[in-house]
Amino acid sequence: MKNIESAMEDLNLNNQLLIEEIPDLDLYMDQVIQIFENKFSNSKRNPDDKVLTKTMINNYAKGKLFFPIENKKYTKKHLILISLIYQLKGALSINDIKITLNRLNELVSEEFDVERLYRSYLKLSEYNTDRFENDVTESIKGVTKEASEFEDENAKYIEQLLMITSLVNMSNYYRRLAEKLVDELQEESNSKKLK
Repeated sequence: MKNIESAMEDLNLNNQLLIEEIPDLDLYMDQVIQIFENKFSNSKRNPDDKVLTKTMINNYAKGKLFFPIENKKYTKKHLILISLIYQLKGALSINDIKITLNRLNELVSEEFDVERLYRSYLKLSEYNTDRFENDVTESIKGVTKEASEFEDENAKYIEQLLMITSLVNMSNYYRRLAEKLVDELQEESNSKKLK
């Protein structure tokens, strides 16, 4: 699997919006979109894909995925939340993201230090990148062993197929566990409403 190393490099796994890259002044929507396009354009699967659009931001606002903006401007806290939404939407539904971020949005209005939380997220993201690279290396070993059983003209395809299914399998495990944790947040929220 010679191509997997270059494919992993193309993923830009460490590409995150850092606190230092978020201006301290409030921004208009077009400026927010530009920051995200500049930062994540190398992470797109297809060159024509959009990282963030006005429609997406408006849908996030209507769906109450982040706290209301004032005077059509987005604060540093908004950009942090939009960055989290951007990362979460790869695996969770919009409704699951809303449930996940609901309490955080309440905390932000109580002067919660969202920057500190985001720095913790970024630190864990670095750690997860290292773990991912190690896990892929281990998966390659297992896939190579299994694929070696196929000694015909389809061996390369079989190896690629097994690697794809193995990666998707692991991705599904992580996503399903995340969904279970979202369900727990929802249950906790519902029980608080009943009290």
